Amino acid sequence: MNIFLKPLFAASVLISSTSVGQAEDWAPPGPITMYVGFAAGGGADTQARLIAQGIEEKYGWTIIPQQLPGNSGLTLATELVKAPADGTAFGMVVSETLTYSAQAVGDPALQLDKFTALATTAEFQSGLVAMADGAFDSWDKVKAAAEAGTPIRFATASDRQADMAWHLGQKTGIAFNIVEVRGGAGVMDGLRGGDVDIGWVAGAQSKSVRQGEMTNIARGIKAPLADTPDAPAITDLGSDFYLDGYFMFIAPGGLDPVAREALGNAIRAVAEDSATEANALLTKGFGGPSVRTGEDLDAYMADANAAAAALIKAVSE
Repeated sequence: MNIFLKPLFAASVLISSTSVGQAEDWAPPGPITMYVGFAAGGGADTQARLIAQGIEEKYGWTIIPQQLPGNSGLTLATELVKAPADGTAFGMVVSETLTYSAQAVGDPALQLDKFTALATTAEFQSGLVAMADGAFDSWDKVKAAAEAGTPIRFATASDRQADMAWHLGQKTGIAFNIVEVRGGAGVMDGLRGGDVDIGWVAGAQSKSVRQGEMTNIARGIKAPLADTPDAPAITDLGSDFYLDGYFMFIAPGGLDPVAREALGNAIRAVAEDSATEANALLTKGFGGPSVRTGEDLDAYMADANAAAAALIKAVSE
């Protein structure tokens, strides 16, 4: 057996080395259009533009940002799926765009297999957020208020977040009054204005939490939150699901593997370089860079797609 394993291993190393070499030599055949699926001026938009700036500085490629927000990233996906699969077009969305949101809409042209996942940049720091030192600054206070008959106004910024709030309410016996707002900033504005009591935020709350204005009363991800490591997981509260996810770049489906690797490597190089402005932003506002590419990213997206299907089924029954 060893006689055969050694040459096979050598061949795999050769193939891998060849692929790496090709990726290092790859360059886009023209300017890259970078679609941004977030409102202008927000943290995610700034993140995308700083990644693009860093790639231009490191590689000399020309990247032209184009704003395409709306519909949980599907507005961007609808445009991107029609773009050439040659490395001259990619976009920044969140992972749930191609998992939960695509499945909920049901359009065959917008499903995960119609796109190429390039790289993640940061993992959601998803928290169930409330004003610090307020009437709902712990899960115990939320439960007690609900048991006393107080309506709990729960802010959500996407269909997935709304379904997660509804599911959490079903599992805990709390009939939340779900209020849909625009983005994490909308959730935080609602909390500050007293229009809502609690809400999901995916990382934009970090500065407010560090300053003591707000607090994460629970975390929506498996790992402890950077700013509130002692916050209980929503699965400990009764949820069957996490509200995890990533900010990520995607390209049209059918992208050449060499181009995919080169683009993924370029995003990683900028995101993980402590000398770049993008890295500084990711570290300060998003819990630090968290980059997944290639087969590792494919495996995550497949698992996220399965979890999205399970959530959709759970809230439909």
